[in-house]
Amino acid sequence: MENWNVMIVCPLWSYLEEELDKRFKLFRCLKTQDKQLFLKENSNSIRALVGASGIIADAEMIDMLPKLEIISSFSVGLDTVDLVKCKEKGIRVTNTPDVLTEDVADTAIALMITTLRKICESDRYVRKGLWTKGGYRLTTKFSGKSVGILGLGRIGSAIATRAEAFGCPISYYSRLEKPDTNYKYYPSVLELAKNCQILVVACALTQETYHIINREVIEAVGPKGIIVNIGRGRHIDEPELVSALVEGRLGGAGLDVFENEPQVPEQLFELDNVVLLPHVGSATWETRKAMADLVVANLEAHFLNKPLLTAVV
Repeated sequence: MENWNVMIVCPLWSYLEEELDKRFKLFRCLKTQDKQLFLKENSNSIRALVGASGIIADAEMIDMLPKLEIISSFSVGLDTVDLVKCKEKGIRVTNTPDVLTEDVADTAIALMITTLRKICESDRYVRKGLWTKGGYRLTTKFSGKSVGILGLGRIGSAIATRAEAFGCPISYYSRLEKPDTNYKYYPSVLELAKNCQILVVACALTQETYHIINREVIEAVGPKGIIVNIGRGRHIDEPELVSALVEGRLGGAGLDVFENEPQVPEQLFELDNVVLLPHVGSATWETRKAMADLVVANLEAHFLNKPLLTAVV
């Protein structure tokens, strides 16, 4: 529609951009542009904002868009959206829960197996022609390992279900104990770390969970344990994680996210006890299309004065 003005502030998946272009008047305010000038010239036109997990919709950005009515995130996480400011100004916020749960949970299991069985290193061993010189070293099994999950929401629960199928005892820590589960609950992440062989980070990023995986927690997981992170990079004190891996104080790590993406500590590149992914937990054609369709559906619902499908604010 003519006045359904939507702005994107970072490049998005091409399918999503095409769908936005079809249905709305799309304003692209990308990194290569002078953002301040762009916003000054178009601020009174923008009614909706769309972005991915890296979208910065802080108080300053929101104040620069006086006509802003809705922020539709192409992600579950909303740690870079000022939700308090949005509530104050009556700005609606949506995200894309549920549709990516299965893929992210699959990725978590893949990271556990790949890290423990050293699948990436084994692949390189064969490609380099080293197999002809002798068999590869023994690795560590996944089945039966105790799995501790930090955050037993949709994704955490899906990870638990998958790990149970491998005979893994499940425990968890979250802000509140879940009354509808038989998994062992620990009252702190430190206690959880002391009592599991694999610690999985699957909680939302908030002020309380920033660097929740600190040196003490890493030490508790120990040289025979591994940490898997499919949450956000800032859940982990990255320098502490790197030093623990380099020094052998932590057995290994499977990481889909990092503290300063796309920058990754170079010390990790040479370690064979680490699996590194470029934040692709939900990156399948099927899931990304479902996420994109949900973003568009929320925007259309808003402009048509219909109930939002996945309202957060």
